[in-house]
Amino acid sequence: MAKVKYRFNAHTLSYDKIVISFKTKLKRFLALFSTTLVSSILIAVGILQFYESPRMRALHKENERLLTQYELFYKDLGTVEKVLDDIEQRDNNLYRVIFESDPIPSTIRKAGFGGVNRYSKLESFDNSELVVKTAQKLDIISKQAYIQAKSYDEVLNMAVNKEKLVASMPAIMPISNKSLKSTASGWGFRIHPIYKIKQFHYGMDFTAQIGTKIYATGDGIVKDVQTIGGGFGRWIMIDHGFGYETLYAHMSSFNVKVGDQVKRGSVIGFVGNSGTSTGPHVHYEVHKNGTPVNPQYYYFKDLNAQEYEKMVSISSNIGQTFD
Repeated sequence: MAKVKYRFNAHTLSYDKIVISFKTKLKRFLALFSTTLVSSILIAVGILQFYESPRMRALHKENERLLTQYELFYKDLGTVEKVLDDIEQRDNNLYRVIFESDPIPSTIRKAGFGGVNRYSKLESFDNSELVVKTAQKLDIISKQAYIQAKSYDEVLNMAVNKEKLVASMPAIMPISNKSLKSTASGWGFRIHPIYKIKQFHYGMDFTAQIGTKIYATGDGIVKDVQTIGGGFGRWIMIDHGFGYETLYAHMSSFNVKVGDQVKRGSVIGFVGNSGTSTGPHVHYEVHKNGTPVNPQYYYFKDLNAQEYEKMVSISSNIGQTFD
């Protein structure tokens, strides 16, 4: 039973019983409870500030371990990036050169990711800079690896077609010229035989008697046959595929028509003196991806090293063309 408390009343000289209202009791209880709660919180904060629980220590160690792993992972990605760069260099400067394919531009290989910030969700983490850098590098390497895989698919396809490419390349001279005596004017600036002005000669001239056989210099399809071709007279163009085309001008007659398939060494026509020409010869051009290139680079099926050097010397010393 709770003790009954009394208070002395000086006016009545007697003791009055102390009665505490419920409201007062509630206020006292809440005050005591609040004081206790605040004290407990302060004590808990103080303890946590200077003392880690076993769980907190375990979490801190785990965070440190993860951070170390991220740093090592970032370094490993750098090593992978160097290996991938080396593979790309080999791809561009070796494999694609062999198969005469253009290298993949670095703007495509190293392209970034546009649009929205892909890493905004990672920026709220502790050590977010390292996490974001790692994620960015991983994305870039993944894209580079994907592009390289596609490139190797293309290189594989080119390797399968290599035999066809070799057969299609314009790799012989357009007439029989083993002695090289028919080699006339070569590639470069020459004096025009009629106009007597300096012009660029986009091909090579081979002199021969009218009616001498003219050969297709690589496998292909006859793309054009012109009987009235202006300065070229009668001429033929062959599409060899793989970006190669060859042109044979000043012919006397043809042995093929548009659409015919020809093999290297097939007789396509005969030497003439048609068009703007000062003597019987064949004007021969090689085009690569629509641009004329020096034909002398493509006689590897006809000439050995010594013969090739002699042919280049002869064609370079001629100061005037035949057309």
